[in-house]
Amino acid sequence: MRAVVTRVKNARVEIDGRINGAIDTGLLVLLGVGPEDTQASADKLADKVCGLRIFDDEDGKMNLNLAAVGGALLVVSQFTLYADTSSRRPGFSHAAKPELAVPLYERFMAACRERGFRVEHGEFGAEMQVFSQNDGPITILLEV
Repeated sequence: MRAVVTRVKNARVEIDGRINGAIDTGLLVLLGVGPEDTQASADKLADKVCGLRIFDDEDGKMNLNLAAVGGALLVVSQFTLYADTSSRRPGFSHAAKPELAVPLYERFMAACRERGFRVEHGEFGAEMQVFSQNDGPITILLEV
């Protein structure tokens, strides 16, 4: 699994002009699932994301995690994280098929909820518009 994690002041995802999910302080997570990923991968990535200490403490140092700042997550499926860019036109054969990717996308979100976080989300396979006010900006690439 791959995730692009951005610290945000706020973020939202819209589908057909309506807000599907929105958060204030927290993390925007663009989540990609590969064909070799498992439920264990989803749980491990959720642990990493939820434990990231990328929020500023009172001294301006990145020492605080999502729980410490009362943050939430906005998770958006992103099969393009597995793009094959060996040519100018990306191919996506390295991304997991929906029958594997959807349950693991759902498992990742469930694992974050099990850790006590509010999780908003997009819709797997939908045409979405994602808006965010990045904070920092702080963006981390994670892979398990």
